[in-house]
Amino acid sequence: MSRTRVAILGSTGSIGRQALDVAARFPERIEIVALAAHASVDLLLEQARATGATRLALGDPAAAQLARTRTGIPVSAGPSALVDIAGSGEADIVLNALVGAAGLRASIATLESGATLALANKESLVAGGDIIAALGMDRVVPVDSEHSAIFQCLLGEPAEAVSRLWLTASGGPFRGRTTEELTGVTPAQALAHPRWTMGPKITIDSATLMNKGLEVIEAHHLFGVDYDRIDVVVHPQSCIHSMVEFSDGSVKAHLGATDMRVPIQYAFSHPERWGPPAPPVDFRTLGSLEFEAPDVRTFRSLDLAYAAGRAGGTAPAVLNAANEVAVAAFLDERVSFQAIPGIVERVLERHSVTRADTLDAVEAADQWARAEAASLYT
Repeated sequence: MSRTRVAILGSTGSIGRQALDVAARFPERIEIVALAAHASVDLLLEQARATGATRLALGDPAAAQLARTRTGIPVSAGPSALVDIAGSGEADIVLNALVGAAGLRASIATLESGATLALANKESLVAGGDIIAALGMDRVVPVDSEHSAIFQCLLGEPAEAVSRLWLTASGGPFRGRTTEELTGVTPAQALAHPRWTMGPKITIDSATLMNKGLEVIEAHHLFGVDYDRIDVVVHPQSCIHSMVEFSDGSVKAHLGATDMRVPIQYAFSHPERWGPPAPPVDFRTLGSLEFEAPDVRTFRSLDLAYAAGRAGGTAPAVLNAANEVAVAAFLDERVSFQAIPGIVERVLERHSVTRADTLDAVEAADQWARAEAASLYT
């Protein structure tokens, strides 16, 4: 049996580490050929020793120089090095788990190389969905648990039979709180997610519901469904990962363990299924399942994302960039938790939407939005 060659971009982050755990369980099926990260020298080199990967890259040039002094393996440097790995053609599957808009170039390079894109970088579709769609969604396998769930529910189903997509949301650490009760919440409180272990940026996005808004935009591009047929429902148990409703009223729901290794593994194994990477759900002890509408008055980011998605063009890229800046400012304790959607909203109001079918257009909108967002609190 020939092994599938896999490159992991963002190998030292939460998704990357879990992907390497999956790969270690199936050494006869997966060969890790390349690893890339931003600046985590020690962990990247440890991963290289464990996997035998001989192509390494670090986005931070200083970190790459440090890594070169500690190993005989060449370590390429800078953001372009990550893109070079994606487009090298050395991997059959490239897992893009980079954080932020920097992942878009890597996604484009992956698809242009002919490799399958296992996509965990939200911004590739949020900011550059029109570009990725033009390159072909048939080689994109989603890694987000919600989109993996929908992807699996749609297998074998005709597109014209889909009437609605239901994206489930945990509700985050502040589910049920009022606007007044969110006054003064700290980054530590916002990072205490009740169900998932994720990186800081995505965890804050989960707390504001922006994460779910970005997923709505992703789902629109991934599955070709308009925004009026994509709904969000809060499901605090997080064991139903998402659902698809069909024209005859039937609903398929993907239910499984709350463990990101499950969708990561499916991105590697598709269309096959391998042994479970996590203990399966025991329905005898599962208990009740709750569903409720999201509180969009308290958590305004979700509606902002819908509005940007419907506006199209460069609006989603601006939404994403402004949110990244606002979240970073909150984590640095420079703005309040409640200021995050306000910053995003004001930047969107100041933006004149243009077409987003070229990388230059998307990156120009991204850079403008970052500067605009920063000007609102500096």
